[in-house]
Amino acid sequence: QVQLVESGGGLVQAGGSLRLSCAASGRTFSRYGMGWFRQAPGKEREFVAAISWSGGSTYYGDSVKGRFTISKDNAKDTVYLQMNSLKPEDTAVYYCAADLAYSGSYYYPSSYDAWGQGTQVIVSS
Repeated sequence: QVQLVESGGGLVQAGGSLRLSCAASGRTFSRYGMGWFRQAPGKEREFVAAISWSGGSTYYGDSVKGRFTISKDNAKDTVYLQMNSLKPEDTAVYYCAADLAYSGSYYYPSSYDAWGQGTQVIVSS
């Protein structure tokens, strides 16, 4: 199994930046794709970004395109989410997830087999 631990959340003003990290352990990190999701109070879990196992392909939700960047460092077993030009509507708990079964359907939470505990991001206006 895989264990995922997110970090890097916090409070930031609108227009600011944060970088989230997700450290993985338990399986060969380079062999599976990773995703980031977020969930705001009273809302469904929303797809944010994903990256293929090789890092060669990336995918983004419409609301974050052009502002967020996902990357993967296989040597450090870590996936990152660089978040720029943050908006109050980006406020949520952010979760990283691992696609261990190689589903390739990165947009759907059901495609992921392991989840981190989440890290809170609050963007003030």
